[in-house]
Amino acid sequence: MAPDDGPAALVVNTQSRSGREAYSLARDALASRGVILTESHALSKSGRLRRVLEQMLARGTRRILVGGGDGTLSGAVAHLLGRDVTLGVLPLGTGNDFARSLGIPPDVESACDVIAKGYAARVDVGLANGRPFLNAASLGLAAAIARRLTKRLKQRAGKLAYPVAAAAEAKDLRPFRIRIKADEQELELDVLQLVVGNGRYHGAGNMVAPDARLDDRRLHVYAVAAPSSTSGRDGTGLGQLQDLATLARVALSVRSGEHGENPAVTSLLAVRLYVEATPPQEVNADGELVGMTPMRFEVAPAALRVYAPAPS
Repeated sequence: MAPDDGPAALVVNTQSRSGREAYSLARDALASRGVILTESHALSKSGRLRRVLEQMLARGTRRILVGGGDGTLSGAVAHLLGRDVTLGVLPLGTGNDFARSLGIPPDVESACDVIAKGYAARVDVGLANGRPFLNAASLGLAAAIARRLTKRLKQRAGKLAYPVAAAAEAKDLRPFRIRIKADEQELELDVLQLVVGNGRYHGAGNMVAPDARLDDRRLHVYAVAAPSSTSGRDGTGLGQLQDLATLARVALSVRSGEHGENPAVTSLLAVRLYVEATPPQEVNADGELVGMTPMRFEVAPAALRVYAPAPS
């Protein structure tokens, strides 16, 4: 696609892990690359993001450059869907999975290079009961980790925040039963975790599926079964050890995308997905808790225009 020469504006979440230091660097880097900003905002309160974006859109801004983590980007996309705008991504969070799925480098200057070159891709957006997400929504362990991932923990531990939170939550994890309707397929499973992916990555570099793409118009889903349920040891110490061992094996392979080969993992593709859980489960989407089951997931195909590295 041709570069969009419309007005550009920058908004940076200075609460994100590296946002405060990155704000000035991004302004200078964009200016040196010929990207002229009509306005820029450093936001220390996430509640201001909606109002600032609405003001930008009302002024006819067509290039909105957002610096922050995956939660900030998902929050921004909720206001940009259906608008004639192009999103620029400055990955400043702990996970930065959307940038990783797009192939955007993790440093500010390289991300500004991508924006300045002006190639824009059309990507899908996931919806959880109508709420947009870019990377993945999940139930079970990932949702528990998201609840534990406080701003303080992310600021102090950085990229170690995810394994620290996972270790703290795993010992209290309990299996739950899910009923899934995925397009025309239906199944029931006792699981420890369910992940519904729009992009390739979630949880700071874990793969949803090695062949998942942001423009494939499909949700990539995987569930990790609870062996304690099938062995009849659910609720016992031995059953918990079985479940933890299964999670550990999956965790070792999820970085490379080989977890689908584990017999405890069930994978599927769907355009629409309806999930019920017993007991009801919290749902995490891009690091934010967005509600409880039951929940409907679907794809909004090619719904977002975003700057990305040009295909080679």
